[in-house]
Amino acid sequence: MKRMRAVQADITTLKVEAIVNAANETLLGGGGVDGAIHRAAGPGLLAECRALPQVSPGVRCPTGEARLTAGHRLAAPWVIHTVGPVWQGGGHGEPELLARCYRSVMALARERGLRSLAFPAISCGVYAYPPAAATAVAVDTVRDELLRSPAVTEVVFACFGQDLLTLYRSRLEAP
Repeated sequence: MKRMRAVQADITTLKVEAIVNAANETLLGGGGVDGAIHRAAGPGLLAECRALPQVSPGVRCPTGEARLTAGHRLAAPWVIHTVGPVWQGGGHGEPELLARCYRSVMALARERGLRSLAFPAISCGVYAYPPAAATAVAVDTVRDELLRSPAVTEVVFACFGQDLLTLYRSRLEAP
């Protein structure tokens, strides 16, 4: 049985096969969840990210794509990095770009045979995506992707506050 659930937790402490990093295109760390993951994983993560090929100057992972690295000092053995869109009012393809992040992560999980994942609220921090809209995209996209991913049995949405947790739980309960 496939399970999706939301918890209020520090994503860096979750015991799943892969945590998802809401990264920037350089994959070299930043603020928010990205910085927290890099700090918790230690210098090995930064070194591994630096070794990933650039697809254009300074860009190792374009918006909507995903890259896999080891978890280094994290509880999770793997990190799947994805870059969400910066909110620009909603008329610049942000919902499709955000959905593409979740689809790319799920595709990578399928390829690697990963069974359990934890997602942060991609783009809801410094990228300013409205949380209610982002939650709808996240839950609906992952729900659809679980139909294509029989190996993935657990998806955790790691929420950094009660308001976000409430949004996720409401969306998860919706038909």
